[in-house]
Amino acid sequence: MAIERSNLLSMMKLSIKVLIQSSLSLGRTMDSEYPPLQQFFVVLEQCLKHGLKAKKSFIGQNKSIWGPLELVEKLCPESVNIATSARDLPGIKTGLGRARAWLHLALMQKKVADYLKTLLDQKDLLSEFYDSGALMMEEEGAVMGGLLVGLNVIDANLCIKGEDLDSQVGVIDFSLYLKDPANSETQKDDAKMTAILDQKHYIEELNRHLSGTVTDLQAKMDSLEKTNSKLVEELTAATDRINSLQEEQEQLKRQNESILQSSQKKEEAALQDSQVELETYKQTRQGLDEMYNVVWKQYKEEKRIRQELERELELQVGLKQEMEVAMKLLEKDTHEKQDTLAALRLQLDQVKTLNLQMFHKAQVNTDWYVFLFASMLRQNVHLYKLGLENELRTEREQRQSLQKALQREQDNSVELRTQLQQLQGLHSDLKQEKQQLQQTCEQQEQALQEMGLHLSQSKLKMEDFKEVNKALKGHAWLKDDEATQCKQCQKEFSISRRKHHCRNCGDIYCNNCSSNELALPSYPRPVRVCDMCHSLLLQRSSSTS
Repeated sequence: MAIERSNLLSMMKLSIKVLIQSSLSLGRTMDSEYPPLQQFFVVLEQCLKHGLKAKKSFIGQNKSIWGPLELVEKLCPESVNIATSARDLPGIKTGLGRARAWLHLALMQKKVADYLKTLLDQKDLLSEFYDSGALMMEEEGAVMGGLLVGLNVIDANLCIKGEDLDSQVGVIDFSLYLKDPANSETQKDDAKMTAILDQKHYIEELNRHLSGTVTDLQAKMDSLEKTNSKLVEELTAATDRINSLQEEQEQLKRQNESILQSSQKKEEAALQDSQVELETYKQTRQGLDEMYNVVWKQYKEEKRIRQELERELELQVGLKQEMEVAMKLLEKDTHEKQDTLAALRLQLDQVKTLNLQMFHKAQVNTDWYVFLFASMLRQNVHLYKLGLENELRTEREQRQSLQKALQREQDNSVELRTQLQQLQGLHSDLKQEKQQLQQTCEQQEQALQEMGLHLSQSKLKMEDFKEVNKALKGHAWLKDDEATQCKQCQKEFSISRRKHHCRNCGDIYCNNCSSNELALPSYPRPVRVCDMCHSLLLQRSSSTS
């Protein structure tokens, strides 16, 4: 591995030297068809591939330098454009092709040295892609980064779209670096002069780069000093805050104990009151039920009496109607008999006149015939008159009896109406009393529901007090130096895998095992909790609700 690093570094020096010399002698912008530039990319690719770890996939093992070059995008924000361009180029499907396109674009920006230097400073990130003896992991990598600074004097205009970067075979052509022994001394002198000029430009560029680096480092030192002072101030404030929080915690513990005792007393008193009220309600409900049953029986009895009275009233009304019809018939018969009596009286008058006429005409007849005829006539008239008077008397008596019966029926009807009105008033009173009893029963049921709700709220408050008390004195806060691995997944903590406290149990977890947040009784806002506490608290919350 050491020999390979040495050979690759020598080839890198030689390719950069030849590229700088040929570009200065050429005196124009280089394109992608320039042979020294092509050989430089081949050598740089071999240096980046040295000691590269193989990634296993379904197809097989694959070595690609695109993985470490992608890290530059995260470390240097100004390299985002070339990384995006390398991904989006049409016709490039492999990681090697994207890496070659990235190197071409970085060379055109004159940022190859800066980007690789930033990447070489992150040894912990490079260890995921390279073995321990790789060129990028050793001092030769830093030397290569310094050599690449000299390329900033080169202007390159490379066309990437038309090239097949995926299938190019990277083979080093050593013929460009072999010297001809038949060259004249003038060529040697020119070469020396060119080398001196190249070294001058290289040293100037290196000096400018180093001065910029020194300025950046000085600015970083100033910012770090400011940050350190701020951190010291924040640490002092945090210490004071921790002390005040500890005092507040002690006060909260004492308050919690007093609140717990008072809440227990209140809960016991509330339970006793609720039991007494429940017994009172049961007794009141039993009395109301008995009263309701008595009133309901009275209501049924009154309803039955009312129905009987209504039926009797209907019978009386029918009898009254029949009596009215009989009275009308009787009056009609009386009028007919009066007409008959008047007709008989008229006939009697006619007989009297006839008798007078006959008396005047029959004066020759004897007195005995006259007396006999008159006596017979008087007897007949008297008998007829007596019969008519008897009939009128019987009719008058029947009429009086019917009027008395009608009067009695009217009195009975008035009395029935009075009883019916009394029953209606009693029915309305019973209905009002029933409504009042129902309202009283509903009010008592509502009061009982409110008492049950109050009792459940008191129980929930007691559960909250217990949770606060448990959170204040139940779990110990684990210190950072006491934990080296996550309690749940058992993974070791590192720079990328940080430590996080669970605000419920106080243990230390990684970010993946403590990414949930919940509102706890001891914290006003949602805070970080571990997965186990999160599931337990959710289960407890669902059972409480």
